[in-house]
Amino acid sequence: LGTMVALLKLYLMAFSFVFWAAGLTMLIIGIWAKLSLETYLVLSTNEYPNTPFILLTTGTAVIVWGFLGCYSAATEHRCLLRTYGSFQFAVLVAGLAVGLSNLLYRKDIAEGFQNGLWEAIRSYTEDEGKTEVLDAVQRSLNCCGVESYRDWFSSPWSMEKPTPNSSVPMSCCRARKGCLHSPLPSDAWGIYHDGCFTKISHFVSDNMFYIATAGLGVAVMQVVGIILTSLLAARIPSGGVSHSI
Repeated sequence: LGTMVALLKLYLMAFSFVFWAAGLTMLIIGIWAKLSLETYLVLSTNEYPNTPFILLTTGTAVIVWGFLGCYSAATEHRCLLRTYGSFQFAVLVAGLAVGLSNLLYRKDIAEGFQNGLWEAIRSYTEDEGKTEVLDAVQRSLNCCGVESYRDWFSSPWSMEKPTPNSSVPMSCCRARKGCLHSPLPSDAWGIYHDGCFTKISHFVSDNMFYIATAGLGVAVMQVVGIILTSLLAARIPSGGVSHSI
């Protein structure tokens, strides 16, 4: 029995270190997701789960509980071990929620962004928030319009120009200096020709897949931790600490 408890303690302490590292990874992914995806999600007409917030919150909690897991295993504190096991179950649920929701919502990304891009073009300069985001997206992804730069020609913004149906925003220009964008020359020289829909949907969809994989990986890992925690807690007397020989 003493050897078994010692081995379980060793395994659980090693797992807690991996658990702590996973929490740090989740925190980093959460920060990255918030910085890289939040801007693009503004343009979508579909509602998505607040994945970055879930990752940031769970990652921070896992870092704290990773240390407590090592402490509870080292001191053989039965009550704390059971609490640690309950927390691991909560992380398992959170990981499954992040992973499955992102996998499921990837299917709705195309429709959400296509509609959102059209809305942003129709309300260009009227909705300042979406205007700034759309300009930033066109510059960063080197794109213009939804399917192509010609999508701007039918927009209310272009229709109000002195030469209607022939203008695109400055954010479509490859270089600001010397860019003829309002009106465009016949060959549309100096602007991005490709639309943003394909680029932005692929970018967000791919990154959501990576986040989903990370979330599911953390969830699966918790099964091992819950088993180790339960086995060790079951072998510790109700008094709190085992006295192994």
